[in-house]
Amino acid sequence: MSDKPKELEPARAPIRGVQFAGMRITVIEDDDRVARSLVTVLAQAGFEVHRIATAAEAVRAAPSDVVLVDLGLPDGDGLDVIRRLRDRPETAVIAVTARSEEHDRVRGLRAGADDYIVKPFGIPELLARIDAVLRRTRAARALSHPDGPLVLGPMRIGVGTREVTVDGAPVTLTRKEFELLLLLARRAPNVVSRDVILDQIWGATWEPSSRTLDTHIATLRHKLRPAVLIRTIHGVGYRLLADQPELIG
Repeated sequence: MSDKPKELEPARAPIRGVQFAGMRITVIEDDDRVARSLVTVLAQAGFEVHRIATAAEAVRAAPSDVVLVDLGLPDGDGLDVIRRLRDRPETAVIAVTARSEEHDRVRGLRAGADDYIVKPFGIPELLARIDAVLRRTRAARALSHPDGPLVLGPMRIGVGTREVTVDGAPVTLTRKEFELLLLLARRAPNVVSRDVILDQIWGATWEPSSRTLDTHIATLRHKLRPAVLIRTIHGVGYRLLADQPELIG
């Protein structure tokens, strides 16, 4: 059974592409009209958007940071798709549907959805829900491996020991340099905005006009090159480029 979608409610505020820059989202939606609307607004918000239309495609889809799942797909129940996606704990899953009854919401959440949004919905609400589930996913991931080593290609970061090696050779970092590198590494390959970095690393002590961050980035680049690169995304922030990070126990 297919949910008959309704129009998305227009955004009442500008959509900023900075918020989700560098993140991947998969839209599982069989209705072309609704899918086009979602793809447009999510791309404007900064996402790399991948749209698929069937449950069969969903099973084969590449991993994403977020998946929006329509519960009424033509070849299967969206709830089954959600259950399969729970094998990817790093992925945030939001059920998107016209089914508004309480028992439908309960079934979606029990199947493993992190959140549930009912059509029609406003774009600001959708983006806020995506942001909220991403925060929860990142927090849960950090708690599950709080001190485990983080490996990105040739670089290994000892979260508990505060030791860094590149190709097996130790890299000496100051406390702030280590904290900055760890923040970028935990979010790699996504972009981390300047404001987020300054707030989390320097807190209330930073000045907007300060060149402190630029100096630390330049120093890190010098110490990590050529194995690991830190790319400037002008007007946004920085992203760490290496192999996808994985926590090892």
